[in-house]
Amino acid sequence: MTTHHLQGRSDNEVLWFQRRETLSAAAAWVAMGGMPVAMAQQRSNVVEFVGDVLLNGQRMSSGHTVQSGDDIITGPASRLVFVIGNSAFHVRQNSRLTVSRGRTLNTVSLLRLLTGAVVSVFGRGANRVISTPTLTAGIRGTGVYTEVLPDLRTYFCNCYGMVDLETRGEQVVSASSYHQSYWGEVQPDKDGRVITPAGAINHTDEELEFLAGLIDQRTTWQIAGKKGLKDGRGYLDSAPGVLHPAAVPLTPKSDAR
Repeated sequence: MTTHHLQGRSDNEVLWFQRRETLSAAAAWVAMGGMPVAMAQQRSNVVEFVGDVLLNGQRMSSGHTVQSGDDIITGPASRLVFVIGNSAFHVRQNSRLTVSRGRTLNTVSLLRLLTGAVVSVFGRGANRVISTPTLTAGIRGTGVYTEVLPDLRTYFCNCYGMVDLETRGEQVVSASSYHQSYWGEVQPDKDGRVITPAGAINHTDEELEFLAGLIDQRTTWQIAGKKGLKDGRGYLDSAPGVLHPAAVPLTPKSDAR
């Protein structure tokens, strides 16, 4: 088990994948052929849900399917794991998430996270977007963790892959092999930045590995056979002297003529 640092979260929330029932549900999902077979057999794409989960305002029950266009609300001590197309998601407790439709009913174009947290693994495909009150992330095949704090500040970790971050005119390109983390600030910092560096908090390697396994994928560190320093900078190998992308000085805007 990798070291994890918590801020406002409990061990139970980040160690959800260790539950015997969860492991059994995941094994059954994979053994039955995953998402392609579920679609062909018109079976549910919900791998597991615990507690009070509302799907479009109705209490979720066994057999329900999450489709793009749906609105998801999880209550206290509740959570939801599901797959759409070649992407897998874990919605944590006390979250509200809207899933917007892509080109087909079984593709995702946008996740709009209003409260709470979601762990996501996206397969390759057309660009997808995660939107929060203070940050927009353009996804290009990656694993990410997104959390909206009570004050609407956003925590975002590009666990691996390529992500384009933007908010209020500020843009950052994130290329990560091992957890590159950011804050989407409510107010600019002393340097006028609204996208700032963050440490790696509130999520684990194993969560990403679990979700990747549901869609027959592996994380960057699984492929490499090694792990880096989980400091939020995003590197499997030591990168002395390399600044976090959100710490690189902003290029001054030229005056309009």
